[in-house]
Amino acid sequence: MRNRTENQIILALIRHGETPSNALGRYLGQTEEDLSDTGKEKLLQNRQSGKYPQADVVFSSPMGRCLQTAELLYGCTNPIVVEEWREMDFGRFEGKNYRELSGNAEYQAWIDSSGKLPFPGGESRQDFLARCRRGLGQAVGELGKAESLPASAAAVVHGGTVMALLSTFCGGDYFDYQCKNGEGCLCRLSFSGADCFSLEWIRKL
Repeated sequence: MRNRTENQIILALIRHGETPSNALGRYLGQTEEDLSDTGKEKLLQNRQSGKYPQADVVFSSPMGRCLQTAELLYGCTNPIVVEEWREMDFGRFEGKNYRELSGNAEYQAWIDSSGKLPFPGGESRQDFLARCRRGLGQAVGELGKAESLPASAAAVVHGGTVMALLSTFCGGDYFDYQCKNGEGCLCRLSFSGADCFSLEWIRKL
């Protein structure tokens, strides 16, 4: 790792393209599901319109829908995989949408808590926020290994990952940072080591 004080790069946080479950409003957490044809087409349209910024380095969640998105957007078949950026574990809500959960006492209790209760049989928001923060530290560690600091990077992740990172570092409520498939934001990542870093919002993509 190079000796340095503080470094800054531009980081694009991008939610993966649409899957069949996304289109139906289902909770899709740690279940693997490929992008739909519609999702792929929309990503390609966005790319052709210049929506996504250049990236010298591409990071990705280990899940297939993110890896597929990274390849479609950046031609990247071997991104740096950050295991901690796997989507949230939705527990017993996995694969269901709000209509199917209507009348479910566990679901109503979760709604009444403004999403602050742990998912039944799944992950708590607190644990998820901590996990995503660790993932950013891992990404910073990878950047620090480079002989020269890249000017830009992209992280192809999940909607939950985007919400977790932005609410942790930029303030506001977790749900303030919801974004649609293929959407995201541009941030400034400042760091002086894998345990000392910050993220600053710049704009939506």
